[in-house]
Amino acid sequence: MPEEQNWFADLSFPALLRAARRTYGSEVTEALAEEGCDDMPRNGSYVIGAIARTGASLSQIISGLGVSKQAAGQLVDTLVTRGYLARAEDPEDRRRLTITLTGRGLAAAEVIRDAVDRVDADVLRRVGPEHVAHTRATLAAMIEAGHDTRGHRHDQ
Repeated sequence: MPEEQNWFADLSFPALLRAARRTYGSEVTEALAEEGCDDMPRNGSYVIGAIARTGASLSQIISGLGVSKQAAGQLVDTLVTRGYLARAEDPEDRRRLTITLTGRGLAAAEVIRDAVDRVDADVLRRVGPEHVAHTRATLAAMIEAGHDTRGHRHDQ
């Protein structure tokens, strides 16, 4: 039984992170399909979730995605074409475009949030709040280490 509880002990963090991401991705994909949003493109739920949760700008979202501007532009075009996003001229600066969620985008954002909440609740039930808090701190440290490492590479 102890071995069964620690099946993850010899797995690398990247392998664990990939599998954990797949858990969230599968839950989100299934939930979206059930609501008639089975045409959500890869990374589309990230864009919709970021806009819904934080109102993040497109440049912030592109940075978070870690893809080229061209790939991000194609993703946004697809989300606009499929009715999740609306693109409009910024009334204060006509050279800029604003991206907002449509009714379909808002509905998808709610489905995405509910799916993530279900996975979070299951994880919390399995390991408890203290372990969840430790995991968040560990992941934050990994993110910060990545920023530090990239910064040092530029200094060399």
